[in-house]
Amino acid sequence: MISLEWVKDYIDINDQNLKELAVKITKAGINVEKVIDNHIDNLVIGEVEECIDHPNSDRLHICKVNIGDKKTIQIICGAPNVKKGLKVIVALPGAVLPGDFEIKKSKIRGEESNGMLCALFELGLEEKTEESYKRGIKELAPDAPIGADPIDYLGLADTLYELDVHKHRNNDCYYHIGFAYEIGAILNRPVTLPKDNYKEINDNIEKHFSLNVDTEKCPFYLAKMVKNIKIGESPDFIKRRLTAAGMRPINNVVDISNYVMLEYGQPLHFFDKSKLGNKILVRDAKDGESIITLDGKERTLKTTDIVITDGNKPICIAGVMGGENTEVDSNTTEILIESAIFDSVRIRYTAANLDLKSEASIRYGKGLNYEYTEKAINRACYLLEKYAGAKVLSGTVKHDKIDKTEKIVEVTPKEAEKILGITISEDDMKVELERLGFDYKLKNGVFTVTIPRRRLDVDPNVNDIVEEIARLYGYHNLVSTLPRVPVKRGQYIGEVKYRKEVSNRLRRLGLNETKTYTLVSPDMANLFDYEKKEKVVLPNPMSIDKSIVRTSIIPSLLNVYDYNKKRKVEDVFIYEISKTYNKKYEEEIKVAGLLAGKYMSNGWSENKKADFYLVKGIVENLLEYMGFSNRYSFEVSKATDLHPGISADIKLDKKRIGIIGRVHPKLNKDEIYVFELSLNALMNGIKPIKFKEAPKYPAIEKDAAYILDKNITAGEVIKTIKNAGGKLLVNIDIFDIYTGINIGHNKKSIAFNYTFRDNTRTLREEEVMDVFDKINNKVCEIHNAKLRDK
Repeated sequence: MISLEWVKDYIDINDQNLKELAVKITKAGINVEKVIDNHIDNLVIGEVEECIDHPNSDRLHICKVNIGDKKTIQIICGAPNVKKGLKVIVALPGAVLPGDFEIKKSKIRGEESNGMLCALFELGLEEKTEESYKRGIKELAPDAPIGADPIDYLGLADTLYELDVHKHRNNDCYYHIGFAYEIGAILNRPVTLPKDNYKEINDNIEKHFSLNVDTEKCPFYLAKMVKNIKIGESPDFIKRRLTAAGMRPINNVVDISNYVMLEYGQPLHFFDKSKLGNKILVRDAKDGESIITLDGKERTLKTTDIVITDGNKPICIAGVMGGENTEVDSNTTEILIESAIFDSVRIRYTAANLDLKSEASIRYGKGLNYEYTEKAINRACYLLEKYAGAKVLSGTVKHDKIDKTEKIVEVTPKEAEKILGITISEDDMKVELERLGFDYKLKNGVFTVTIPRRRLDVDPNVNDIVEEIARLYGYHNLVSTLPRVPVKRGQYIGEVKYRKEVSNRLRRLGLNETKTYTLVSPDMANLFDYEKKEKVVLPNPMSIDKSIVRTSIIPSLLNVYDYNKKRKVEDVFIYEISKTYNKKYEEEIKVAGLLAGKYMSNGWSENKKADFYLVKGIVENLLEYMGFSNRYSFEVSKATDLHPGISADIKLDKKRIGIIGRVHPKLNKDEIYVFELSLNALMNGIKPIKFKEAPKYPAIEKDAAYILDKNITAGEVIKTIKNAGGKLLVNIDIFDIYTGINIGHNKKSIAFNYTFRDNTRTLREEEVMDVFDKINNKVCEIHNAKLRDK
C-alpha cells in the first residue's frame, strides 16, 4: 500500500489527477489494483449532548448527538467509552463504510437509531486489534469543530495505491522512495531524498560496542548508537502515515523504525543497549537453539538460520524478528541501531520454516540496496534526534563484504529496434534513459549504461534495458510488424469429436476397441431389448443371421467374447462405438463395453478381476471426464437379460441413457459384465464446464461402516448421507462391502469414507464431529442400521 500524501515528500505531483496517474503507472508496468480515497460521504464531527442507558439492554446507550446546523439526532451506541460531552465521529444514514456497509435508519431493541458513532478501524483508518476494539469509538479533541469532516480534521485525507507488483519486479516498489522514482520516470520529474543530517556528540560508538560477523550470509552490517532517548508518542504525521500503510503506531522509537523501512525499504532493528551489552556476534544458528521472539513465542532454530547474538545467546533472528531479551521498552534510554543485508534465500527459508512472515522478512527476502542500507540508518538517527531527543554517538561500526561491482551493459538503437520491432533513435534512447535515472555514455552509436543500485531487478543485459525503455515508451504504442495470416484451428467437431474423446478415454482405461456388424440375427436382436424399439427387418437379407438392424451393441460384444473364449483368451475387455437404428430409421450412436476375467495381473500378488464395481467405476470415470459430475445416478434395472441383483439403469438428469450389470446366467454362466450408453444423450446433455480454483483449506476425512439389511442399496444410504451432511460434506466414497457370518444372516456391511471441507476457512474438529454424528444417527434411524465395531 503506497500513500500518495507521503510520496509528495519526494516528488511534486500536486498538479496530477491521482486516478489518471494510476492509469499511467499501470501502463508502465506497475499494476495499480485499486485507488483508495479515504473520504467517506455523510461523515461528520458530532458532540454527545446526552447519554443514558438503553432500557432493554445492559451495554447499549441512547445518545443525543449534536451534528451541527442546530440539528440533534438520536443514535444507539454500544461503545464502552461513550459519554456526555464527548466529540465523536458520526456516520449518518447514507454513509458507506469499508466492506460496503451502508448506514441506515433503524430500530435497535425498540429505540430509533439515526446513525453510528465510529471507531477508526470501522472507517478503515486503523488496524482492528483486540486493543483498538477495547478502546471503543474515537474520542476527538474538545475543540473539534461540530459538523466538519472528521477525516480532514484528523489529517487522514489521503489517496492510497494498492499495488500488484509482478514477482520479477524487485523491492523498489515496496517502499515510498522507490515508488517516487517510478513516478519520476513516468512524469520525467526529479526525486528529492529526505533529510538525514544530524549532530554527533563527542563520544565514539567504538568505546561502547564491538562487532564480529562469523557467517558469509551477512555481507553488510552497520550499527550506530544513540542515547538519552525519551520514549513517547510519535508525531501525528508519522502515526497517520503508518496507519495508512496498515501499521499500528506504538511509540516514537518503534514507529521511526517502521517509518524508515516504509520510506527506504530497509528494515532496521533497535536493540536496548543496556540489555544487549557491549558485543554483537552474527553467526549461523546452532541446531536446536531457541529464542523467545518479540511476539512472546519460543522459536527453535536450525543451522540454516542466521542469528544476532550478544556473543553467547541469540538476541535476534536475523532479517525476521528480534528477541524479547533486548526489546525496547518504556525504560529504554540507549539504543543500538542495526541496518544490515542478509542472504535473501536464507531469510525466505527461515521465515517459511518458522511460519514467521513479517514486513522485514518480505523485504530482506527480495534483496536490498546497500546504498539505502546506509541512508536508512542515517535517516533513523535524524528522526530519533528530532522526535525522540536522541544524542547520536560519533562513528559507525561496519562489516562490509558486499559486492560493489557496477552493473554495466552496452546497447545500441539497432538492438532495441530488433527486439521491439519499432524504429528508435539515439535521441529517443537518451530521453528514456534519463527519465529512468540510468547513467550512460554514448560513443560511436553505443550506449554504455550503468544501472542504479536501487534497481536490483534489472540485470546487466540488453533485454532488460530495452524492456525498461519499452515500458516507458508504452507497450500499447508498440506496432506489430509481423504479417497477419488468418489461422484456423484444426479440430474434430460434432459427433466425431465426442466419439474420439470417448474412444480415447476407454482405451486409457484398459479397453480394446472392436468393430462388429450392424446387421444381426433375430435371436440376437431380441437380446438386451430394454428400450423396446421397433426394429428394421431387411426384406431380402443375404442370410438369416444378417437380417435385422440392431438396436443394441451388447449382443455383438457377447459374440466377440465367445469367439475369444473358444481360443483360450480368458481376459476380454472390449468396447464398441457404433450407430443403431429403429424402424423409423432414427439414428442413435451408442457406446457399449464388455469386461470379463482379470483386469490387472502381476503374477505374484492378488489379481483384480472384473466385477460390477469395476465396470461402474469405468462408466463413472467416463461420465466425470465428459463433465457430468453430480448429474448422473444408478437405479435398479428391470432389464431381463441382466442379473436381477447385479444390474442398474444409468440415468443422466434423472433420464435413463443406458444400462450396466452382469450378463444373466441364463445367457452365459461366465462372470461377464457389460454396459451401454447413448452417446446422443451425452452429446445433447453437455453444458459449458465451470472451473473451480483448487481448495485453499485442508479437508478432514472420516470413515464409518454400517450393518444393513441386504435389500437396502448403497444409493439409498448415500442419499440419506448427503441430506444429513449438508454443505460441509464434499465427497462420499464406498471403500468396502462385506457379507459373512460375523455380521448376521441377510445382512451386509458397507464402509464409507467422508470428506469434509469449507472453501472459506479451516474446519474445526468439533464441528466436523457434529456433522459426522448427525450422519451416523440419520443412517441408523432411517435404515435401521448399526455402526459396525461400535
